[in-house]
Amino acid sequence: MRVVLCGYNWIGCKVLKELLNLNYEVFVYTHENPPHINSLLQLCEKLNINCTTEKIALTNLPFKPNLICSIYYRYIIEENVIAAVDGKIFNLHPSLLPKYRGCSSITWAMINNEKKVGFTFHYIDSGIDSGNIILQKEILIEEWDTQITLYHRIMFRAAEYFKEVINAVLDGDKGISQNNSLEYYKRGCPFDGEINPEWSEDKIERFIRAMNYPPLPYATFKGYIIKSINDYKLIIENLKRDR
Repeated sequence: MRVVLCGYNWIGCKVLKELLNLNYEVFVYTHENPPHINSLLQLCEKLNINCTTEKIALTNLPFKPNLICSIYYRYIIEENVIAAVDGKIFNLHPSLLPKYRGCSSITWAMINNEKKVGFTFHYIDSGIDSGNIILQKEILIEEWDTQITLYHRIMFRAAEYFKEVINAVLDGDKGISQNNSLEYYKRGCPFDGEINPEWSEDKIERFIRAMNYPPLPYATFKGYIIKSINDYKLIIENLKRDR
C-alpha cells in the first residue's frame, strides 16, 4: 500500500507513525516549522522517510498512491492530484462541517459562543472543506477552555479515529454530502486580535480565551496585552483614572 501524507505539526507526526505501523510505504509533503511547532520534517529525517517541503503537485508525486491523507496541510491540493488518486483523498478539519469552513475554526466557534465543536474527516474535492463527510464527532466546549486546550482535545480525539477513516476510504465509502452552506472564514486573526469594548463582558472573556495559543499573540486592547478578563478590567479601571 502506497500512501502520501500531506501533514504538519504534532498531529502530522502522530499520523505518520500510525501509517508506518500499518506497514504502508509513505511519502510525506510537509512545511518548514518554527521551533514551537513539532517537526514532521525532522521526524521524517530521523525515521528515514522520504519527504519534501515542496507543494504537492502532479509533477512531483513520487509514485501513484493508493491514498492521500491531508492532516493540517497548509496548501490547497489541486484537482489533477485528486484525480490521480481516483478521489481517495481526505482531510481532517477541526470543525463540525459544514460549519466553520476555512481557517481559525476553533477560534471563531469560541468567539461565536458555540456550545460544541468537533472534527470532521472529509473527502477533498475542488472546493474548500466541502467534500463528503466520512466521519464526524462532537466535543463540548468547556467554560475553562482556551484555544490551545480545545485544539489539542479535538486533535487527540481525532487521532483515535484515523485508522477507521482509512479503512472506510479504502473500502469505497462515499461519505455523506454536505449542504450548500456558504459559511467560510478566511485566513487571519479574528478582529485583528483587538477587543471591542462594545462587546458584552461574556464575549470579551470568550475572545480572550479564544486568542490564547502561545506563542501566538494574546488579545489586545488599546495597545495593552490582555491574557485574562481580570487584565481587561484592570486596564479599563486604569484608563478611567487617567482621564
